[in-house]
Amino acid sequence: MPKHKNKIADPKPDLPSNTPGRYLFHVIIAILLPAVAGIGWFLLSSKPIQVAFAPAPITPQAKAQSIATVPATMVDQAQCQGCHSAQVKDWQGSHHQLAMQEATAHTVLGDFNNVSFKAEKETTRFSRKGDGFWVNTPGSDGKATDFKVAYTFGIAPLQQYLIEVGEGRLQALGVAWDVEKHRWFHLYPGQGVNFKNPLHWSKPSQNANFMCIECHTTGFKRNFDAAKNTFDSQWNSLGVGCQACHGPASSHLEWAAKKGDLTHKGFAVDLKDQNATVELETCARCHSRRAPLGDGFTVGKRLMDEYLPSPLTRELYALDGKIKDEVFEHGSFAQSKMADKGVRCSNCHNPHSNELKAPGNGVCLQCHNTAGKTAVAGVDGKGLQAKNYDAIEHTRHTMGQPGSQCVDCHMPGKFYMGNDLRHDHSFSIPNPERAKKLGTPDACLSCHQGKAGNKVSEQFKRWNTASAVQAPRYDESLWLIRNGQPGAAHALYEQLQRRHLPAIQRATLLAELALYPSEQAVKLASKDLKNLAPQVRESAVRAISALLPPAERPPLLTPLLGDPVKAVRIAAARDLLGAARNGLGNDQANWDSAIGEYEGVQKSLAERAEANLNLAMLYQAQGRSGEVEGLLRAALKRDPDFYPALVTLVQWLEVAGRGQEAQALLDQGLNEHPGAAMLQHSQGLALIRAGKTTQAMPALRKAARLEPQNAQYGYVLAIALHDSGKVDEACQELERLLEDQPTNRNSRLSLIQYYLENGQEPKAQALLQAWKQMNRDDPALK
Repeated sequence: MPKHKNKIADPKPDLPSNTPGRYLFHVIIAILLPAVAGIGWFLLSSKPIQVAFAPAPITPQAKAQSIATVPATMVDQAQCQGCHSAQVKDWQGSHHQLAMQEATAHTVLGDFNNVSFKAEKETTRFSRKGDGFWVNTPGSDGKATDFKVAYTFGIAPLQQYLIEVGEGRLQALGVAWDVEKHRWFHLYPGQGVNFKNPLHWSKPSQNANFMCIECHTTGFKRNFDAAKNTFDSQWNSLGVGCQACHGPASSHLEWAAKKGDLTHKGFAVDLKDQNATVELETCARCHSRRAPLGDGFTVGKRLMDEYLPSPLTRELYALDGKIKDEVFEHGSFAQSKMADKGVRCSNCHNPHSNELKAPGNGVCLQCHNTAGKTAVAGVDGKGLQAKNYDAIEHTRHTMGQPGSQCVDCHMPGKFYMGNDLRHDHSFSIPNPERAKKLGTPDACLSCHQGKAGNKVSEQFKRWNTASAVQAPRYDESLWLIRNGQPGAAHALYEQLQRRHLPAIQRATLLAELALYPSEQAVKLASKDLKNLAPQVRESAVRAISALLPPAERPPLLTPLLGDPVKAVRIAAARDLLGAARNGLGNDQANWDSAIGEYEGVQKSLAERAEANLNLAMLYQAQGRSGEVEGLLRAALKRDPDFYPALVTLVQWLEVAGRGQEAQALLDQGLNEHPGAAMLQHSQGLALIRAGKTTQAMPALRKAARLEPQNAQYGYVLAIALHDSGKVDEACQELERLLEDQPTNRNSRLSLIQYYLENGQEPKAQALLQAWKQMNRDDPALK
């Protein structure tokens, strides 16, 4: 049957539907920008995740001889109902089915009866015009305008609305409807989100074509036209339907009609595969914090062929791995003992209804029970204890009261999107004493606060008197590492030498190696270039690139140019760019292919300013100078507030001898955004390059004041102060930086030198000794 497509401009869905990671996704942008000029890479990385200690997953492609003679295509999902009525019955009315719907009187839950809502100094009015639903609210120019609601997004506990703004663009309104309290509320209260703010509903960060719809529809393609700057987005059906997880069904229909010998009954994957990775990576396409590597996904490919998942960064996760920002479950689960033992999403959740498979503690009691045996096929029950986990002797709380449910203590929740409670899926064991030391969230302390919390901590110690010697804990080691404590490097290396470490934790630790360079660090990162988990290999590539200069990378990184997983190949190609200028011998063809894939990824994300900047930097490095300026200006067209593109364009114009034009561009940016630290910093650097150090100081000071946590701004300010003869002030600035960021090597080295210049040898010696205690093998100490 021919594939049925629906354009955003004129949708005619077969059946309505709804996605798991509901509502707006946010994109993390990892930025490595040089202080003055050169190449920086802007890697979209928002939503691994490999099963903890699982063996290398058997890819569906390796298992299947042939699924069909021609590639499978999407079909009308109504055809699934005839044979799969039970699954369809579960699915109907679920969050998956109702993830995204046309805005009608039946689907819109919010109050559109000429009501007004005021927040963040903006007023939004909700009304009806005939059969349509309308909002009158400030648009991208700050002027109140009428906009039509095109689609609803989600059903509970809140509902968002997608607004048509022309050119095929759908934007997610920043005011949502609280389904439980029956009221309008702002998603970013108290953050000053007006039309000038990047989080405003009219900005690129709230563009639903890129940020949201893929996980609220089935068979979605963004279809962005870079030349026209427009979208022609299409899908097979609204909501998360059968083919969103199982893949295109045309070959399955062929199998059902003929009962032939097609692998997986005509589907690209078997979600019940003995290796849980197949199912986990299918769910992770929406249930993880990751960035796309293309337009849409293909069921059957590895997760990292199409997405770049985030490790446990300090912005997203607490030190112990508990959720901090919104991460959509999978990154938490990948750390857990459950993942290690082969537990998969469908062991606990009905994948069609999205409901738990049993009420109360019943889901957990499938494995954690008085028999000490798991009732779940495929799950390794080794180590389970025979206990009554429902008894007060275990829960320490009266049955039926808060604290008596497994989730209360082992899956503490956190509210996102204003009122949406998400449970942590790392299945941690509370320990209030350790939480106080590490500054991490704790289920006990979140309920028992103040003096009550102190009493609980004491009681907890009495309950847990076991003194068995344990290997250093990941969270305690990470506390040492990120806080620059004595023994930090040893703790980092020791953790990376552990054989059984969840892949996402290992990838996270590899990212810390740049702070603790040594020969041992290079050896550890090199070993993980061969790790079974693609997320670890990709992180190891980054670590090697941070530890070694370009000329020393080829022997280690060239083998990964042929890696079976796309995210690893393009990371290796990107970080070999400097060496490739001089040729890579027999590896040149592989590099050409992999860097072509990297280029293709950026082109597939042409609607994003970051991707255009990446391409500009790639072409600059390849000597394709004629294409650089156009791409930088395209980046600013996509997002006029994307400061890295503006700064890079200013530098490009300076080098091209167009200094007056560059300064005018920077002045315009500063006039429009005087509070942008990056622009203030750029202004200071421009003045320094022009030999006007004294005039540069106010801008450099302002940048450091606007973003005191940005080490680059503070460090450059300190250098400028020192070079201006203000050594004491330079030392004070570096001292401030090291107080907040004790792992900052550049600041520590410069401060030691300045102390020595200033006759403060005891201070220099103290700083040096502290450095040795952190990482005695740091090459800078030699």
